Amino acid sequence: TDANQLMPARLACPKCSEPWPADPMELAALVACPGCAKVARVLAFPALFRETAPVVAPLDQVLSEGEASCFYHPAKRATVPCGACGRFLCALCDVKLGDRNLCPGCVETGRTKGKLTELEPARTLWDSAALTLALLPLILCGYLTVLTAPATLVVAWIGRKKPSSIITRGRWRLWTAVILAVLQIATWVTLAVLFFTGAFD
Repeated sequence: TDANQLMPARLACPKCSEPWPADPMELAALVACPGCAKVARVLAFPALFRETAPVVAPLDQVLSEGEASCFYHPAKRATVPCGACGRFLCALCDVKLGDRNLCPGCVETGRTKGKLTELEPARTLWDSAALTLALLPLILCGYLTVLTAPATLVVAWIGRKKPSSIITRGRWRLWTAVILAVLQIATWVTLAVLFFTGAFD
């Protein structure tokens, strides 16, 4: 039986759990299990046979006697206090927001309460709003454009300096809305002039 398997760190037969030969040369070929005689080919990463050095934390993260520890990680040395609650933070927990250092708890609290103006979970798309305001009355009721056309220009004027979408996109929506609003206003002005000059009589 040919079984292509990725074995864990402890190489064992998948049938009887007998220890498997750990020689990479033997693993590359079909080998019979020494316990149950099941024939299989074991595929293992080379890193399985490589000696790994112990992981050593950077010196700036190791807590020494007499130093302040991180509120969230007591074994790590604190580097800065939180600018909101004063808790000591290690480099991992330090959230830089503008010129302030905050802890994850204060960031989450500020996000839910809307106190952190630097966090922007949503953004008003003024260009899309202006374009919708210019197009929707044309679909529903053309007479509404007498009101929505000036409103479109106001929305476009407000949104011209506002930040656009987080995803980069052009400003063609804003300019299209302005052109449509100007055409709608020009149409109403023309109709008003023709009405008062008696052109419809």
